[in-house]
Amino acid sequence: MRRLALAAALLAGTTLTVQAPAKAQVLRWANDGDVNSMDPYTRQETLLLAFNSHMYEPLVRRNDRMEVEPSLAERWEQPSPTVWRFHLRRGVKFTDGTPFTADDVVFSAQRVRAPGSNLQSVLASVKEVRKIDDHTVEFETHQPNPILAQEITNWGIMSKAWSEQNNATRPADLTTREENFATRNAMGTGPFRLVLREPDRRTVLERNPDWWDTPRHNIQRAELNIIANDATRVAALLSGEVDFVYTVPPQDVDRISRSAGVRIIQGPELRTIYLGFDQMRPELLKSDVKGRNPFQDVRVRRAFYQAIDVNAIHRTVMRGQSRPTGLLWGPGVNGFREEDDRRLPVDVAGAKRLLAEAGYPNGFGVTMDCPNDRYVNDEAICTAAVAMLARIGIRVTLAAQTRARYFAEINAPRYNTSFYLLGWTPATSDAHNALFNLLGTRDGTRGVFNNGGYSNPRMDDLINRVATETDPAARQRLISESATILRDDVAYIPLHQQQIVWAARQNVEAVQTADNYIQLRRFRIQPR
Repeated sequence: MRRLALAAALLAGTTLTVQAPAKAQVLRWANDGDVNSMDPYTRQETLLLAFNSHMYEPLVRRNDRMEVEPSLAERWEQPSPTVWRFHLRRGVKFTDGTPFTADDVVFSAQRVRAPGSNLQSVLASVKEVRKIDDHTVEFETHQPNPILAQEITNWGIMSKAWSEQNNATRPADLTTREENFATRNAMGTGPFRLVLREPDRRTVLERNPDWWDTPRHNIQRAELNIIANDATRVAALLSGEVDFVYTVPPQDVDRISRSAGVRIIQGPELRTIYLGFDQMRPELLKSDVKGRNPFQDVRVRRAFYQAIDVNAIHRTVMRGQSRPTGLLWGPGVNGFREEDDRRLPVDVAGAKRLLAEAGYPNGFGVTMDCPNDRYVNDEAICTAAVAMLARIGIRVTLAAQTRARYFAEINAPRYNTSFYLLGWTPATSDAHNALFNLLGTRDGTRGVFNNGGYSNPRMDDLINRVATETDPAARQRLISESATILRDDVAYIPLHQQQIVWAARQNVEAVQTADNYIQLRRFRIQPR
């Protein structure tokens, strides 16, 4: 019964109150892929942002219930509809002893907008960040923005002095494999500090004894080990070699659940997995069709959509650990409505007719880019899609590779892809985040993750209005209209929302939230 109570509390995003053990502990945990950089601005990816949040903290953060709460800012108010004033926490220091001040916030605002940053969207609505005094900053937005606080919860503040001293005043561009001092080193205000970085092998954090907050955790040292092979990673957990596994293979969930001394921690995730097309280039980079781009024809995109059986992927590939969807935002995201979440039906015969009408009666060939260590069963999902598309005459060449190479290839500024699989978690827990980043016409800030270059003036207008509408009912109508356009235009092929599946030794207590952020400040280890 105690185990059931603990599991229920974990799934609810809460912890049970326990007496602190006499000594702090070491947590050894494993994942299939590595954090690509210690620089918190280089990639808008859950694992990178979550891991770096152990060192770098935002002005405001999310609590166990995903609500916004104070962090480096103690409080904030809006003197006017376009001005947000943040009062900074006093007495906070970076781990090198440097005081945290408004200068670091202004510097971080400049750095997160610099070339090489992948987080420019967090301040997309902001016209200016200005220092009022050492402990007060103001954010002036171009227009009223009702969700600014939600938008900056993943924006970690960096030290101006440390960055300048180490020639790291702008992020290194991961797409060109550039590095600077911040790529392999870190120095923030958070609950942990970086003590060892061995890319693709091991990264070690130690407790920050001078952290400003009252620790809930009892971890002295946390060791992230990269174990790419699924079977080896699970075996390490079962043998006690590691205490926690972040990415659990769906095929091993039952086995772990039945094993003594370990347990599964599972819950819904905000992330949506989807397929995308290059709709911008006049000729595809990776196709046997020359002189034109078949994905610029909505009939071709619809044919692809109606050939993909997401329920079959749910049953066979994901083993029931997904929620098939027709949207790019799911339950738990503000703006989601069940009535908007409708998919086009699977129709192989109809898909063939659409291809013939578009001028491709015999189909065509295209390369599909896919990661093999980023999402749950990502390569297996792509393999299933290849087989489904073959039924309508589409000859897909699957190009699966590690996340570092994959993201460098298909993300900004290259967008070297014709057909691809990606996942997106709305960092603000609001539909606008997905609309702005995935469906807005690319302009350097909006649509940065719109890898296929989808563009629709009506959608852009809706996105702009959603960003500034303060009436909840009117805002929902705008979001619902954008959902209809998403489906009718076949801007993407939404597949499913993942389930978060972690695994841990019985003596490890963890809080799991729907953003799938591993937060060691919410962990405790009991003596065995």
